[in-house]
Amino acid sequence: MRITLIGSGNVATHLAAAFRNAGHYIVQVYSRSLQNAALLAYHVKAEPIDDLQNITPETDLFIIAVKDDAIGLMAEQLAKYQRLMVHTSGAAGLYTLLAFTDNAGVFYPLQTFRKTKEVDLRNVPVCIEGTNESITKNLEQLAQTVSDKVYPVDSDQRKILHLAAVFANNFPNYLYTLAQQILAKNQLDFELLRPIILETAKKVQEGLPAAMQTGPAIRGDETTLNNHLQLLKDEPALQELYSLLSQGIIKLDNTGQGDK
Repeated sequence: MRITLIGSGNVATHLAAAFRNAGHYIVQVYSRSLQNAALLAYHVKAEPIDDLQNITPETDLFIIAVKDDAIGLMAEQLAKYQRLMVHTSGAAGLYTLLAFTDNAGVFYPLQTFRKTKEVDLRNVPVCIEGTNESITKNLEQLAQTVSDKVYPVDSDQRKILHLAAVFANNFPNYLYTLAQQILAKNQLDFELLRPIILETAKKVQEGLPAAMQTGPAIRGDETTLNNHLQLLKDEPALQELYSLLSQGIIKLDNTGQGDK
């Protein structure tokens, strides 16, 4: 397919590379910053632009990979070309595009991306949705050229999936940050935690998370829990967070769990 990327951020960067490697033609890359557009365009042999007035109609698909609150603005300006357009958001519904065109869909890769970190998209779930069966089929075929894990997911389901992904990805990373800060205040190196973080991530590849839960809360170790809260006596916000998370763990249905 001939594809134009609207956006030059993390998602656009990885999609552009994957599509080009799969044999698709990246026509243009748009960004408000011509420098950013040019950087990505150079790697995928595309034309960089920083003005949507310079969009060429010689494309089959517009992929809108921008902030959620900018999707509608982009779609409004692209609708006149009457080409298939999709957005890549997990939180925005298909209706964000339907206000401007019926020739629309969603192409949502469920992964965390950074420009400088290579990701094998073949192992990344890609959630697709189209306004009709024909568009959905086309997007499914397109997704299969870059991923081995393609799923039809409607807008309501995708919002739930995105919420779950925030709990599974963004919140744990924030907790890693808090852990690093606690260590740093006590002259301890975050390097000490990397092995246990990695082991926890490996365990959830083998079974459901509740069955893998360990620690003082799941053991009902009140002495340790109280000691931890005492260590946080000068950090009331962390005390509250620790208590909230511990109570949640205590309430887990841990029937049939292994080592604690």
